[in-house]
Amino acid sequence: MKRLAILGAGGHARVVADAAEACGWPEISLFDDAWPDVTREPWPVLGVGSDLETRLADFDGVVVAIGANAVRLHKQRRLARLGAQIASIIHPAATVSRHAILGPGSVVFAGAVINPGAKIGDAAVINTAATIDHDCRIGHGVHVSPGANVAGGVNIGNETWIGIGASVRELVSIGARVRIGAGCAVIASVPDDLTVIGVPARPLQKPDNA
Repeated sequence: MKRLAILGAGGHARVVADAAEACGWPEISLFDDAWPDVTREPWPVLGVGSDLETRLADFDGVVVAIGANAVRLHKQRRLARLGAQIASIIHPAATVSRHAILGPGSVVFAGAVINPGAKIGDAAVINTAATIDHDCRIGHGVHVSPGANVAGGVNIGNETWIGIGASVRELVSIGARVRIGAGCAVIASVPDDLTVIGVPARPLQKPDNA
């Protein structure tokens, strides 16, 4: 019987577990540093993250299901160095072109669409009903939130977060560690380490006394 371990036991981890179950993984176990104070029925929480590190040989696949992009990517890389078999999860209700490339540890939820020529990095999340059009380059540790739409030829840097319902115009480049607010319309390129909001998207201004 194939066994999947998921690092994380929050809401995101439960969605990953549900998608993995739909993919046919027959036995799914969770690990979370809040154990033993966290339970996530019907999936058992077996211990903390360090417990998983000592039990990697017990599992046929491992997925890191932590919402924070940098943390998710860092922990996946550590587990891979320790010999974990990093799994990707694609919900059967997602549409992923056979001409797209998905990096290890990426998860694609129900209703999502990834079109030909797209390349998705390691530990990326393409969430419910998000769309990635042709020839996009999505970096490592990126999260494209539910209902977000990324047009063709877009480049997105590592650890960037695309907010729920946002849209990104074709051929735009978005830097690393960028945060795109919910409902944004990104029509021009965005440099690294910036938060943008609004329609059209503009930099978030901090108060003068911040």
